[in-house]
Amino acid sequence: MANLKDRTVGVIGLGLMGRPMARNLAKAGAALVISSRSPGPVEELAAEGMSPAAGPAEVAARADAIVLMLSDTVAVEAVAAALMDALRPGHLVIDMGTTAVGATRKLAEAVRAKGADWVDAPVSGGTVAAEAGTLTIMAGGTEEAFARALPLFQAMGQRITHVGDSGAGQVAKMANQVIVALSIGAVAEALALAKAAGVEPSKVRDAIRGGFAESRILELHGQRMVSGDFTPGGRVVTQIKDLKQAEELAEQSGIQLPALGLSLELFELLAEQGDGGLDHSALYRLFVK
Repeated sequence: MANLKDRTVGVIGLGLMGRPMARNLAKAGAALVISSRSPGPVEELAAEGMSPAAGPAEVAARADAIVLMLSDTVAVEAVAAALMDALRPGHLVIDMGTTAVGATRKLAEAVRAKGADWVDAPVSGGTVAAEAGTLTIMAGGTEEAFARALPLFQAMGQRITHVGDSGAGQVAKMANQVIVALSIGAVAEALALAKAAGVEPSKVRDAIRGGFAESRILELHGQRMVSGDFTPGGRVVTQIKDLKQAEELAEQSGIQLPALGLSLELFELLAEQGDGGLDHSALYRLFVK
């Protein structure tokens, strides 16, 4: 367990992922300064002993490290702009959401110009891993910045990799999201095929587990599909946002990813039928009514 007793950490963004991540930082001994767009999560965590701040600038004034867990690139850019004047040499800003690579590199450069460090460290594992403190964390930034961030990562995650310089963590997350999306589609179509052919999908899932088809997606999302429980861990709208960013990165990198394009279209169809707020495993609902 990481020991953060001498650290004051700010967390901005207290949604499905941010709340449990803040709790794990507090369990490791950090003093938490918190801020979020919605007052409910702030009040909830304040009741647990964390200290609310009026906004990003106050978080920066009171914390030496600032964790961002925000919804999208636009939100990250807005919060970063609010932080900028309050940043001082030695500050560490860690973006743990999924943010566009180009924007990440620009923000890292702007923060370094203030004498502070920026680490892009998106995560995988969903709310289950966020609550358990077992997130997979893929980090981009300088060796020095990564070393400073590592104790915080150890309080929140289990598999932690320094992928490369600024933006490299986000590139890894784009790769992760392509695999997740395509795997959800594969499991959804396979279980839909079983149902259409008159065989119980839960039995088919049990039969193929442990073989070459085994995966975390089959284990967790396959269970959601057969039970019909699509309480969000990772929302459809978030999956769409991430896939659009991956598609943009592919275009910028000069390659075509046709399966990615098809997957994005399917998730967009799911959102159009009113399921954008459900867990992304709800893709199954496109095939089974």
